[in-house]
Parts: sequence; C-alpha cells; structure tokens
Amino acid sequence: MLERAGARTVAVRRPSELDALDGVVVPGGESTTISKLARTFGLLDPLGARIREGLPAFGTCAGMILLADRIEGGVVGQETIGGLDVSVRRNAFGRQVDSFEAELAVTGFPEPFHAMFIRAPWVEKVGADVAVVATVASGPEVGRIVAVRQAHLLATSFHPEITGDARFHALFVSMVVGLAHGH
Repeated sequence: MLERAGARTVAVRRPSELDALDGVVVPGGESTTISKLARTFGLLDPLGARIREGLPAFGTCAGMILLADRIEGGVVGQETIGGLDVSVRRNAFGRQVDSFEAELAVTGFPEPFHAMFIRAPWVEKVGADVAVVATVASGPEVGRIVAVRQAHLLATSFHPEITGDARFHALFVSMVVGLAHGH
C-alpha cells in the first residue's frame, strides 16, 4: 500500500536500520508481542527516541497502541514506544469474533473510507495537540475515536492495508514528504 502511494519500503529488524528511514509504519498484530520483540531486538528505545526527534510514524491497530502514551486494559508492565498523546483501550471493540467493517467519514477524504476492525482498540482520550481524524459513524459504538493525528504521527485502530484503499497510506506518505520539505 505504501508503494502504491509512492514510497519505497524496507523492513526494519535492527536499531542500525532506523537511521536510513524517512518514516516508519508500526503495523497491526498483537501489541504485547510486538513490544516484547522490539525490546528483545533492541528496537523499542531507539525507535521511541527517533519518533520523539520527529521521525514520522503511522500506527495501525496494535501500532496505534504502541504509539500511545497511555494504555487502558493493557497487560501489566506492557511497554509502548509512545509519542502520541492519547489513551488507547486495547481490544475495545471485543474479541476476534467481534471483528467488523464500517464506513467512516474521515477528515480530508471526500468519500467515506471502508474500514476493517479486527480486535481493534479505540482512543479513549486525546491530548490538546491531537486531531481526531475519524470516528465510528453508526451502531452501538457511534462516536468512538478510531483515527488520530498529532504533528508527525498518524494512527488508526483499523487495518487500512487490507481494504485496497490506499488513502491513509497516501496521507502518511504526504506527511513524510511534507515534513522532509519543512511543511
């Protein structure tokens, strides 16, 4: 999806690989496992430092949890990369069997975005500098915050990479390019 949006991608497995990045995507998966692996491979602290220094980051689902400064419903001792001034509730929409799809009205997108939620978190609280990009438009969870942006950080509680719609990835690529050019 990033390549469709004009980016060149590389996998990051070691701290030394962070130096060459213009931006990073923290993907979905299981947030506690990702944080433990990042700690084990020495990536957690260096990645957090790069993000605090201004490295653009896009977190999807578990990636949103990992970018959050605060977690509700987390595992005792669960670590995050941090940087995003939000409180995120893990598995807020329920278990795997509670996965669902929804149309979202997204700030800056002229047409709705078809989102896929899989054991998804939601944002409970946002800091003063965090913009709400999308909320659930209907159903029992109407109004829940599911996409946010803060300066060089973008996060979604859903998986935009599995929809075939590259608009969130294009938004992130435009953020990276804009920041590289001082915008």
